[in-house]
Amino acid sequence: MWKCPKCGREFSKKNQSHTCGKKPKTVDEYILGWDEPIQKHLSIVRNCLKEALPDATEKILWGMPTYWNQHNIIHFAANKKHIGLYPGAEAVLHFADKLDTYGYAYGKGSIQIPYEEIHCDLIKEIAIWCYERRNPV
Repeated sequence: MWKCPKCGREFSKKNQSHTCGKKPKTVDEYILGWDEPIQKHLSIVRNCLKEALPDATEKILWGMPTYWNQHNIIHFAANKKHIGLYPGAEAVLHFADKLDTYGYAYGKGSIQIPYEEIHCDLIKEIAIWCYERRNPV
């Protein structure tokens, strides 16, 4: 077991990526729970999503920022070396060729965006596609 020196939580993996303290109730709290460099990248993704989905509501679901408008549209979360974008399996299949072009790793319903390789235009395109198709996430 590994114990975080900041918050004292115990994890099975050493240096497990997590937010310290209480679970965030807002997206602002979520972002502020991370170290400064990661906050910057989370804010970039947040701004991309807010521009793409101006009528969506921000909320925390499953411990991560979520955009909602009559359905869950898309989620994102910080990880050790990347931001996880969670648009759902259909969206990942639809955008697989573009994700390959950008060199992003992806799996069923998730996309790994390296911190220094955030492409806002692609994030916006995925978010709008998810919203317009009521894509299940």
